[in-house]
Amino acid sequence: MLAEMRIQGLGVIEDALLELHRGLTVVTGETGAGKTMVVTGLHLLSGGRAEASKVRTGTAKATVEGRFEGITAETAVRIVNDSGADVDEDGSVIALRSVGGDGRSRAHLGGRSVPAGVLAELSEQLLAVHGQNDQLRLLRPAEQRAVLDRFAGEVVTAPLADYRRVRDEWLAVAAELEERTSRSRELAQQADLLRHGLTEIEAVDPQPGEDAELSEQIKRLAAVDELRETAGAAHAAVAGSAEGDPDAPGALGLIAEARRRLSGADDAVLKELEPRLGEAAVLLTDVGGELAAYLESLDADPERLEQALARQAELKKLTRKYAADVDGVLAWADDARERLASMDTSDEALAQLAARRDELAAELAGHAAAVSAARATAAGELAGAVTAELAGLAMGQAEVEVTVRARAAEAGDPQALEVDGTRVHAGSDGVDDVELLLRAHPGAPPLPVHKGASGGELSRVMLAIEVVLAHADTVSTLVFDEVDAGVGGRAAVEIGRRLARLARSHQVLVVTHLPQVAAFADRHLVVDKGTAEGVTRSDVRVLAQADRVGELARMLAGLDGTETGRAHAEELLAAAAADKERFAADGDGTGKQPKKRGSTRKTA
Repeated sequence: MLAEMRIQGLGVIEDALLELHRGLTVVTGETGAGKTMVVTGLHLLSGGRAEASKVRTGTAKATVEGRFEGITAETAVRIVNDSGADVDEDGSVIALRSVGGDGRSRAHLGGRSVPAGVLAELSEQLLAVHGQNDQLRLLRPAEQRAVLDRFAGEVVTAPLADYRRVRDEWLAVAAELEERTSRSRELAQQADLLRHGLTEIEAVDPQPGEDAELSEQIKRLAAVDELRETAGAAHAAVAGSAEGDPDAPGALGLIAEARRRLSGADDAVLKELEPRLGEAAVLLTDVGGELAAYLESLDADPERLEQALARQAELKKLTRKYAADVDGVLAWADDARERLASMDTSDEALAQLAARRDELAAELAGHAAAVSAARATAAGELAGAVTAELAGLAMGQAEVEVTVRARAAEAGDPQALEVDGTRVHAGSDGVDDVELLLRAHPGAPPLPVHKGASGGELSRVMLAIEVVLAHADTVSTLVFDEVDAGVGGRAAVEIGRRLARLARSHQVLVVTHLPQVAAFADRHLVVDKGTAEGVTRSDVRVLAQADRVGELARMLAGLDGTETGRAHAEELLAAAAADKERFAADGDGTGKQPKKRGSTRKTA
């Protein structure tokens, strides 16, 4: 859960600390007081887009800091650890986002600087923000399909993953077949050039690192006399002259003489030096042996030198044409072989590709049918669940339908696929179009939700969907930004009940203008705006129970100073408290637990 959030220098808020309840927290305040900045702060904390216009005038930067508690999910912990931070022993971590006046932003997680994308990835596991913009997005066909898939869970996502895997290969094979067929002459010419290069390279048969080895060999053969003289002099200095000249004993002879003298000395210090001279003698003996072997290997062989020079010339022809060195030439050859494998334009190769394409198409059609069947089953369940929610939101006669139809392929569609005898468009999300329909009352025709519902009804439909989907959310914190817009009266009370019921399984934060919703709060925050010395500031404070009465009275009709307004507010609070007691007694206020779809659902 999000335990607390601090906002500094954001919009009209100079400095505010929000301490959130693990149940239902509501945020209220006069229009323009800065309630929206609370949601803006959450968007920033979730890695959302940073805007310089949100930074408070006269402030260098805006900062939003949030402390999450109880992080135990494996994915969330991994995201934190991968960023270089750690989750505290109590499962808490602090996230921070700052935005400068120039629009540049910085993100921190657990005291470590991280990309804003890390906060976005973490927030996907911890909280979900639902606002009026989300309602508008739900009117789009793609979003409606995503809603159904989210509700269905693994029942759809598992076959959909198989569908996407096969579809990617099917498209790749089809594209390759099309390219080989349409560019056969060009590909044949390129293949001839590649084969010529491979033939030339294979004829020389270069070996890895051979050019470097040849250079060293040629250098040695060309300077054999100088090398022999140098190695011979070094060997004589170490082991002595070959003639055994006593006047030139070499280093080994001198060390032997030194050891003899020290071993005969009648002094402990000198005798201790003798073993160290023995160690030096062993090392010099090894060096002398290696020098002798090197001298034996040196041989002035003009024919061998000529062969090495000729081989070097062959390799240089290849390195001039194909790469900077022999290793590069070999890499070019490997790449050429791979390219040749994809350039075969023979009838046999094209027939094999066509057969593979058709084989994948048949497999893809099977996965598409499985996805469609799973969606059709889930569509009925989603429609039933949302309709049941609407009954509790003063829309008892309304009924929601969720249709799943195959999208027909247009003429010339390169992604056309035949499924159960029908040509359909095989998109990345399957072959289905999903649409939410609303039947306002029995006998009325089902219409798309944006056509069949008024503004207030649309808000209730969308809230009902969000409540149903909340039980599919693995996140623990749900944020609702004025999703109750356009609603009042009995429906407003029912919205409050639904949100309070949802708060029994999730942490819920609601920005609202409805007193009927605010009455159900476990914690009530109010945003106050004031002006001092010509500067407008907003603050956020927690309301005590006595203060809540005044705030609800103000929200009802600006009647915070009248007995009538306060009496109405007290009545709202008492009714909400009674409802919440019933929730505690029977689970959700209806006597039934929220329906879950087996193992495909998790309640955070």
